[in-house]
Amino acid sequence: MNSEKQYIDLYKQCRNMIFSHSADVMNNLRDKAFEAFSRNGFPSKKVERYKYTDVQKMFAPEDYGLNLERLPIQIYPAEIFKCDVPNLSTQLFFVVNDMFYNDTKKETSLPEGVFVGSLCEAAKKYPELIEKYYGKLASSEEDSITALNTMLAQDGLLVYVPRGIKVEQTIQVINVMRSNVDLMTNRRVLIIVEPMAEVKLLFCDHNADKQRFLTTQVIEAFVEDNAHLELYCLEETHRKNVRFSNLYIDQQRNSTVNHNAITLHNGVTRNRTDLVFSGEGSECQLLGCVIADKEQHVDNNTLIDHKVGHCTSEELYKYVLDDKAVGAFAGKILVRHGAQQSYSHETNQNLCATKETRMFTQPMLEIYADDVKCDHGSTVGQLNDAALFYMQQRGISLKEARMLLKFAFLGQVIDHIKLEPLRTRLHMLVEKRFRGELGGCRHCHKCSKSE
Repeated sequence: MNSEKQYIDLYKQCRNMIFSHSADVMNNLRDKAFEAFSRNGFPSKKVERYKYTDVQKMFAPEDYGLNLERLPIQIYPAEIFKCDVPNLSTQLFFVVNDMFYNDTKKETSLPEGVFVGSLCEAAKKYPELIEKYYGKLASSEEDSITALNTMLAQDGLLVYVPRGIKVEQTIQVINVMRSNVDLMTNRRVLIIVEPMAEVKLLFCDHNADKQRFLTTQVIEAFVEDNAHLELYCLEETHRKNVRFSNLYIDQQRNSTVNHNAITLHNGVTRNRTDLVFSGEGSECQLLGCVIADKEQHVDNNTLIDHKVGHCTSEELYKYVLDDKAVGAFAGKILVRHGAQQSYSHETNQNLCATKETRMFTQPMLEIYADDVKCDHGSTVGQLNDAALFYMQQRGISLKEARMLLKFAFLGQVIDHIKLEPLRTRLHMLVEKRFRGELGGCRHCHKCSKSE
């Protein structure tokens, strides 16, 4: 329990400070989360959903600081990060570490009623709304990372789209990690898309400094009847970054969700995605694209719960691993009793460019209904020697041939992205990543070089 003890002691010592800089709706769940964390501790690799990532090692005692006093961070992200995608006009917002950056000078043109901002501020404006949704999907009893985040998160980001509102512009949130010391942050996000509403969200993770960062993130997304959510999550940090992100999605009747998880550069990343079909006629598409080299580690764990019938889920994750990188994918499709007329297709394909890479893949089906169409599969392979030889015979260097094969392998995932400007941008970023460049965003000098 050495890894847990430091966080248990921290909470006991700083509980009043944590409470004083947060909202009642967050504080109401804090002590129960602490009890669950104290009782369960961090999961070991014997726990099925964490068998590929050593959580206790990642959270072992280290000299990470926490900004529990909520001191302002000296940074002006809008001047440093101009991560706008060409031809994709976005509504741009920033989260610095785990604090919403409130730029009072910035004007937005969001439709009336749409809110993007601090969860604590929203709790004052929409107390009943936040009380209704916050913490309802993310269970501290079932997951210790969620419990730790619920214990320590003092603010968060709310994206609220009222009934019938269609947000035409993409909402882009840039998560900026900024510190002059090694830092632990705990981000919380609440997304509410009411009936017949539509929104497109692009979350980008960047590091402004080369310090070590340890991040927990919990996202709860509620997609109501006939609503539509497109959620793109792009990680482009550095090798010292450790991130545990848990995404929980609830879909009501005839809703649609498209989620894209893209890891271009990182240190250790562990993504958990739990999606529940709570209303019939719903559809979801989960896509994942991973590039890892050196000793980077990327673990994606997904669960799609067909709780009711007449729902469709499609899942495609692709990895390209080089050097001594480690990848893991575990995806489970659960079709419950009575969930007839369910359709599900799950695919995980992986390319290992060296003999030193390691890929763990575990696609799973658990079906308790008889009128369904479900299938799953996975592949792990290396670069095709015949294709490499063929390309070299036509004057393409071995290095270029390897890059082109890797790029083509991931093209299927990127081509599924519905936002054309983002799709074009990612094609360029992926190519530059394979050429040994991080591929910083336009006008963004902070993330333009890889370590």
